[in-house]
Amino acid sequence: MIKSLALLAITLLPLQADEPLSLVLPTENRALLDGKPEDFYMYVGRTFEGQNSTPWTAGQYGFVRTLRRTEEDGVIATKFHEGLDIKPVKRDRNGNPLDEIRAIAAGQVVHTNNNAGGSNYGKYVVVKHTWDCGPFFSLYAHLSRIDVTVGDLLIAGQPLGVMGFTGVGITRTRAHLHLELCLLSSVDFIEWIGAPTPHGIYDGRNLIGIDIASLFLATNEREDVTIPAFLKGAQPYFKVALPRKGGVLELTNRYPWLEKGNHDTPSPSWEIAFTDSGIPLSVTPSHREVSKATVTFVRTTRSRHEYYTRSRLTGTGRTASLTRSGQRFIELLSNEVPLPKSATTDSDDS
Repeated sequence: MIKSLALLAITLLPLQADEPLSLVLPTENRALLDGKPEDFYMYVGRTFEGQNSTPWTAGQYGFVRTLRRTEEDGVIATKFHEGLDIKPVKRDRNGNPLDEIRAIAAGQVVHTNNNAGGSNYGKYVVVKHTWDCGPFFSLYAHLSRIDVTVGDLLIAGQPLGVMGFTGVGITRTRAHLHLELCLLSSVDFIEWIGAPTPHGIYDGRNLIGIDIASLFLATNEREDVTIPAFLKGAQPYFKVALPRKGGVLELTNRYPWLEKGNHDTPSPSWEIAFTDSGIPLSVTPSHREVSKATVTFVRTTRSRHEYYTRSRLTGTGRTASLTRSGQRFIELLSNEVPLPKSATTDSDDS
């Protein structure tokens, strides 16, 4: 079944009065919308328990790679793929892809990487889309050629490069476009990582990809789809409380629809709800007293939470704690900025 739960859920939700996305596919490959996913996604070579295969399903968004056999849940995929791997529809006589890559929506080019060996993404472009719900960033990777420069303003469907097979582990046979649509974790990524990076804040580690395939399907059915309404159908896998320092999270300044409750009212902590892959779903002031980031809720599973959370949680069942990588992830998201001058300094509780 092509439609994800998120796509099904959005048809049942009232949409917010935000700007429609008006998305277009980035190549001439329309098989996703035609109900032929096997013709849309590029396969990935796999060896599992001595058997070789080339599943197209591993080109999808989500936990689709690195199979593991567990006693509790049988065979599960434990490696997360942040975007879509889209097959070429045109090749030259040598097998090189010829597909033109196009912007999925109007936006501005904020980063280009022309160094084929300078990133796992190979040559890639990042475009910023400033919608009413906040800035989102589309990323186009493994290009053979980039035809835009930083600062260029693009309309939906405007060419920005040509498909290729640059980057780690990509061959001519497996040439494809890796596409992501992401939230930005932090404007202080460079300080967080503690080292220079040629990609600045547009490093893949600072981008949180959402399920753009389901979003394409949703916008194909309804023109008024918005990202807040789309994500409202997602269920949290875990929640984390972290000490509040007196301000508001920079993340909610950027994405105000994440705010739940009165953020101007002082509270000892924030509670952030996340999907399994780490997409923030809500940020709520909490009266919970915590001295450090603490897991306050986790979805019950039979096998280890590491398998379902990109190794950000450890534990099983109803018990979970943050791993070191999970702690670092929360640190990246937890930048606070001062409360606005109009904010109250007194608690509304009596």
